[in-house]
Amino acid sequence: MNPELAIDICRKAIQTVLLGSAPMLIIGLIIGLIISIFQAATQINEQTLTFVPKIIAVFVTMLIFGPWLIELLVTFTTGLFEVMATL
Repeated sequence: MNPELAIDICRKAIQTVLLGSAPMLIIGLIIGLIISIFQAATQINEQTLTFVPKIIAVFVTMLIFGPWLIELLVTFTTGLFEVMATL
């Protein structure tokens, strides 16, 4: 295994992780921002108020993007096994 191949595999792994986690992170960020604006407008300073809506939003996002995430991981894993077979 040459260094270029190892770097390419690591690059694809990092890209897969970033693509797979992006939908949940973006939805969590948007929900957190909406709740923060609501808290600032109503002057409710409860720290735990943001956790439940964020968790629910992330789980719903995982349900919606689940098939795409599985396809992304299967594609990466298949490509990894194909590269391993050529070594």
